[in-house]
Amino acid sequence: MDIILCHTTADFDALGAAVGLTCLKPGSKIVLTGGAHPPVRDFLALYRDEYSLIERRSVNPEKIRSLMVVDTQQRHRLGKAAEWFDLPNVQEIVVYDHHLGQDSDIPITQLYLQQVGATTTLMVEELQKRGISLTSAQATVMALGIHVDTGSLTYSQSTPRDALALAWLMQQGASLSVISTYCDPGLSPQLQQLLTQALENLEYLCLRGYTIAWVTLKTNEFVPGLSSLASELLELTEIDAILLAHEHLLDDGEFRLTVIGRSQIPHTNLNLLFQLFDGGGHSQAASLNIRTSDSQPILQQLLDGLKAQIPNPPTARDLMSSPVRTIRPETTIAEAQRILLRYGHSGLSVVNNQDKLVGIISRRDLDIALHHGFSHAPVKGYMTTNLKTITPDTSLPQIESLMVTYDIGRLPVLANENLVGIVTRTDVLRELHQADAIDGQIEKHGEIKINLPQLQNKLNPQLWRLLNIASQEAEKRGWHLYLVGGAVRDLLLAEAQTGTLMINDIDLVVDGFHQAADVGAGVELAKALQAIYQNARLEIHGAFQTAALLWHKDPELDSLWVDIATSRTEFYPYPAANPEVEASSIRQDLYRRDFTINAMALRLTSPRSGELLDFFGGFLDLQTKQIKVLHANSFIEDPTRIYRGVRFAVRFGFKIEQRTEEYIRYAINSGVYDRTTQENIRTPALQTRLKTELKHIFEAPYWQSALQLLDDLGALQCIHPSLKLDGELLQKLHLLEICLRRFDKQQSLNHWQMRLEVLISHLEPKYRAKVGKNLQLADDSLERLQKLAEIQTAIITSLPNCELPSQVVHCLRKYDLPTLILIALQSQRKIRRKIWYFFTNLKNIQPLLNGNDLKDLGYKPSPIYKQILDDLLTATLDGAIKDKAEAEKFLANHYPR
Repeated sequence: MDIILCHTTADFDALGAAVGLTCLKPGSKIVLTGGAHPPVRDFLALYRDEYSLIERRSVNPEKIRSLMVVDTQQRHRLGKAAEWFDLPNVQEIVVYDHHLGQDSDIPITQLYLQQVGATTTLMVEELQKRGISLTSAQATVMALGIHVDTGSLTYSQSTPRDALALAWLMQQGASLSVISTYCDPGLSPQLQQLLTQALENLEYLCLRGYTIAWVTLKTNEFVPGLSSLASELLELTEIDAILLAHEHLLDDGEFRLTVIGRSQIPHTNLNLLFQLFDGGGHSQAASLNIRTSDSQPILQQLLDGLKAQIPNPPTARDLMSSPVRTIRPETTIAEAQRILLRYGHSGLSVVNNQDKLVGIISRRDLDIALHHGFSHAPVKGYMTTNLKTITPDTSLPQIESLMVTYDIGRLPVLANENLVGIVTRTDVLRELHQADAIDGQIEKHGEIKINLPQLQNKLNPQLWRLLNIASQEAEKRGWHLYLVGGAVRDLLLAEAQTGTLMINDIDLVVDGFHQAADVGAGVELAKALQAIYQNARLEIHGAFQTAALLWHKDPELDSLWVDIATSRTEFYPYPAANPEVEASSIRQDLYRRDFTINAMALRLTSPRSGELLDFFGGFLDLQTKQIKVLHANSFIEDPTRIYRGVRFAVRFGFKIEQRTEEYIRYAINSGVYDRTTQENIRTPALQTRLKTELKHIFEAPYWQSALQLLDDLGALQCIHPSLKLDGELLQKLHLLEICLRRFDKQQSLNHWQMRLEVLISHLEPKYRAKVGKNLQLADDSLERLQKLAEIQTAIITSLPNCELPSQVVHCLRKYDLPTLILIALQSQRKIRRKIWYFFTNLKNIQPLLNGNDLKDLGYKPSPIYKQILDDLLTATLDGAIKDKAEAEKFLANHYPR
């Protein structure tokens, strides 16, 4: 176990450096050795689950392998955790610090000490060197560490390195709104005096669950830094928006009015509001400066405009995950831990036999119980019973207040004493801090609002009508309906392009379990649509709780395929298996997908239609053109995701994110695919699903680039451990393309299958049929691969002795075109040239006389016809006869009537 220690009363720099170190040392855990500064404590009340934090008491000292200390060199600042330095099993003690000139009493094995403004900067520089990307949550806390320890780069110890580190963290997605909430750069003495005056005169108004305030300050001259004062007021008073007006008298008797606006209220846009007076800024921060003889009407107009913008806040009904995974009080600690691991939750709700909520047990509770050896104890002895609960109508500000006040990570949602959902820190953070833009619109509550009329222009009108009808049918039943996956991705990619987007494959997900949508909701909706679109074929897949509507060459919808499913989660019983699925929430449904760019959903139903659900940063990854996997075990569970990731990367011109590439290489090099193949009869992800991915790749115009990338990643091992894209195989594939262009102009062959057969035929003969069978290729392909070595031996033996054209034809004509192409690619140039010669000059030559001619010449139909025609062909090929007259003479000499 690798442990990272933060000093007692941890500040943001210690926490930020520790979080950065977990990225440099995967698997390491952070221990706060004794409390934290109040802002850090408040921050962790919401964000704790984003980081690898564990409590000191849950650490088994005997399993500690290394200790890493950040932001201090003193033992006494590490509390009781300092005792771990003396353990015999600790092999390494590393210290990272930026406080020079201190004597350390820690038995350090390696020290990283440099003159920078924050320890976190050292971590950022190392992350940059290694090319490691961060999540938004990681970048945010690290940016806070640098901001706080450098006074936002205003303190004397600040260095250019700190500034560069902050810039990089912003590129990684550090949330400026979060930083502004928890970072205090301090105020000048003059601003401090105005702060006191403002606090005494501040006026308040509560509206729709939000508090807005305003105040007018008067001085004899202009005061710089009023934006800092507005931010300070926003933080000190815990209000949601403020209008800070400042006026000073000019020489001509008018006033110079400055108004600073700050808002943390979603959907408000101060920029638009302030533009009325030639001001501006951003949606959450704006200002104006004008001359006026009366400032109060201007302030009142701004205030009225802000009030008009304030929306009704999201409620628990909008945020909650549903259905809720529950257990009984008698469930053992070990079983509860297994359920957490299976579903990726951080806590479980405990209900009695009447399904009434009686407690909650968190991952921390389970970790501690397991640490003390109580794996077989029931959870009722460890669960929290003093619960805070909310109703579906509880507003977001109320939820946030409860979580921060009581340090609660999850709040059960009860309706008529029935558990209908749960709101977690993650749900709140998503609503509070996801702030990406489409069409210049930033929607702060985790939704990117898509302009539906513009979307309508991107789609075929008949397809748009179908989506509208589907959403109406879902609304009738009290469900939410989402467009998910690749269609959303392609719409966002095509957002800046003109013209209609051709989409022939649509995925829809029904979500609304708390509104009585059971596991068959997707099937029910599909049946309702088929009643309207009776020319569509309906297919139902019960095992996966999905249905599909298929149109074939429809005059309006062409060959459209619409998959409709109930939102679900999945679990892989073993690597490369088919997943087991269960009904779940839309968030869990998106989490089970392969990559962030495919894990977005567009809500089609009202209210909040046009909302983009992007829990995992897919929109940002589209902008930065990278393929990022959702979780570390994704490729172990399903190796076909490697092939999909490569396909998407090459198709869109994206780059596979570094950590994702590391996960790919780890999965391939771990040997897990070999083990699971040996241990399980069926491994669909290495069989049928892998063949499907190979088909998609080999049918695409970019297949060569994709194949090269697969080889670079070592992923061709999924087909067979010995398969490599060496120079010889590249030459074979190059020659194959020449053959297909020259000899299959009508495209009678499956070109994708031929490319795959070339790959397989590059293997040793004893593996070819086995690999083809594993991929469940067509019978003709399997037979070809099975007999290829035997046929090659026969041709190599006989073809060099064929001197006459007729001998070449009689040697080769018994084999079909795909077989001869494979033999040519496998053979030396001399053999290949003769096969080429056969294809080019000999294959289509026919006897100068046919069966009808023989009949006209008086030959009675009989089996001898075949011999006669073969001899005529031989004579024709070898130049013995050149026209029909010579052919008839040939017959008279060799086959007299």
